[in-house]
Amino acid sequence: MTKKEKALKAVELLKERYPDAVCSLTSQSPFELLVAVRLSAQCTDARVNMITPALFERYKTIEDFASADLGELEGYIRSCGFFRSKAESIIGMARKILSDFGGRVPDNIDDLITLPGVGRKTANLIVGDVYGKEAIVVDTHCIRITNRLGLVSDKDPKKIEFALKKIIPPEEGSDFCHRIVLFGRDICPARKPRCGECPLSEICSKVGVK
Repeated sequence: MTKKEKALKAVELLKERYPDAVCSLTSQSPFELLVAVRLSAQCTDARVNMITPALFERYKTIEDFASADLGELEGYIRSCGFFRSKAESIIGMARKILSDFGGRVPDNIDDLITLPGVGRKTANLIVGDVYGKEAIVVDTHCIRITNRLGLVSDKDPKKIEFALKKIIPPEEGSDFCHRIVLFGRDICPARKPRCGECPLSEICSKVGVK
């Protein structure tokens, strides 16, 4: 079985297991999603979703975030960790979107990664979830599981992104990555993967490997 054949099978099997492929972060606008993803760094999605209702009630627009008092904003996000750097980058993102992009969250990776605190993982998520474009979100689950499946043989997120784009259909990439996260939490964690229950065991190159 080629890597592309295996990738297509993985897409099919994950779609059967997790038909609803959605981002677990709660948001109501592109900028809210951008903020939520920034907050999720080194923090659980569940924790972020506890923080954001009050945050988005206080700061309703990009303009509100751009003019936010740094100390006040830090207070809203303190419990998510690294709150100082996250607050600075959120204000910086808002200001740059207003000054350079007419108040609209960019729809392409090259522009998105010019925003403070935004890397390729975040940019791909925005491009895929908000704008419906080809995207591969390479997080720790994606790195671990695609290596275990033998779809890639690398730990570098950017190299994995481009390798997967060659074998995952463009229209499936974003949903595939959401399903990989669900699968990683449910069946294939970093420690003690439950290979006996794995829906991908037939195509996994490392069944039973811890």
